[in-house]
Amino acid sequence: MAESWVNSAEILGADLHLELTGPGSRRAALMRALREGVRSGRLAPDTKLPPYRSLAADLGIARNTVADAYAELVAEGWLTARQGSGTRVAHLASPPQGRRRGAPVPGQRTAARTVRPAYDLVQGQPDPSVFPRGAWLASARRALTAAPHDAFGPGDPRGRPELREALAGYLARVRGVRTDPRRIVVCSGTAHALRLMAAVAGGRWAVESYGLPFHRGLLADGGVRTTPLPIDENGARTSELGTVDAVLLTPAHQFPTGGPLHPARRAAVVDWARSTGGLVLEDDYDGEFRYDRRPVGAVQSLDPDRVVLMGSVSKSLSPSLRIGWMVLPEHLVEEVVAAKGAREQWSSATEQLTLADFITSGAYDRHVRKMRQRHRRRRDQLVSVLAERAPQVRVTGIAAGLHAVLELPAGSERAVLKAAAWQGLAVEGLAGYRHADFPADGRDGLVVGYATPPEHIYAAALDALCRALPPDEQQQP
Repeated sequence: MAESWVNSAEILGADLHLELTGPGSRRAALMRALREGVRSGRLAPDTKLPPYRSLAADLGIARNTVADAYAELVAEGWLTARQGSGTRVAHLASPPQGRRRGAPVPGQRTAARTVRPAYDLVQGQPDPSVFPRGAWLASARRALTAAPHDAFGPGDPRGRPELREALAGYLARVRGVRTDPRRIVVCSGTAHALRLMAAVAGGRWAVESYGLPFHRGLLADGGVRTTPLPIDENGARTSELGTVDAVLLTPAHQFPTGGPLHPARRAAVVDWARSTGGLVLEDDYDGEFRYDRRPVGAVQSLDPDRVVLMGSVSKSLSPSLRIGWMVLPEHLVEEVVAAKGAREQWSSATEQLTLADFITSGAYDRHVRKMRQRHRRRRDQLVSVLAERAPQVRVTGIAAGLHAVLELPAGSERAVLKAAAWQGLAVEGLAGYRHADFPADGRDGLVVGYATPPEHIYAAALDALCRALPPDEQQQP
């Protein structure tokens, strides 16, 4: 009998474990078991169910019993049935269990979710489907054809000279950076840059009171103590810098609240560094994506000997490339190179050569301009939908970047996040970005990333967002 069952399962379809228990008919028991599987998250959205004949054979019931149960669950919205794709678990039939157990650390994506949300408005990465494959492939071919033999040897911990030269020219032209290739060290991203600077600078750093907890965590792992620096609509209050060794800022577009650092405060932080011997670490977050204002130059241009500029292609191209850079004061170059250490931490030489060609050929500029237009359309659509369906919600931080902050009524953030989870929507609350030592300041909000969803699902993601938001009290009866 066991051999016969195995053979039939292999022939007829995939296995599905169901226990038919409880009162009533076999059809009622099957419907209860399927509903519970979907409700618990064991049967995730889009899971394909076995054909009628297969499941009927496995459960020892009539084929028509399975067909009738499927049909009724489709009518109730638990399942979907389309010709050619079979019967599948529907979206939004239950809240995603991975989100109900607790959201991931803001800014740190995780593969540990047992059930993927139907819609993803978590900030942090561009839509992977828009990666410029054709242009990147063309650059890769040119770069590998022209690559010198030493490109395939042990390499230089500073990074490929072709990329450092390309970055020096690009950053000078686009971000106003003052440097040369000798002062650029290629790394695997901003997180890697921060680990290196923690090893080199150490001590106590001031960080913005709202920022990536992932970055604060890796600084703590590197032995750096952080103290929160208050922010307002003009960015970090640099006049309140105390006795610290360094300050970490996002001056081009404060993350996550938005807005550039005011010119007077940019000058003030440089004056602080000169007078105290401190170091300014500039995370050039979203520096290339601005929509309603003129470009803001890098703070590094005010004093290249006191400011470290950190950047990457994670937002402009893809986080999977693992390529970033550090523009360093001359006296720190050798220390950073020594801290970089083993070759296993270096970025791929072939991808560095490809990025160098991508920049020098003009393909990177063309891609950034294209993405700027796309993100602006996404942002405008978000603002328009909220103005129509949730006019009580104020949207801020939208002049640049890849996300917006939705200001919520005081005390409502946790309830809105719970409602979003029930809508199958992944989104983060503003409170998750607040420094643990910074007192609650009454800011409730959502950090909504509008770059990630594919085009065909973006409107539905905004619908789910609007359904999760608190109602307009002025429109209540």
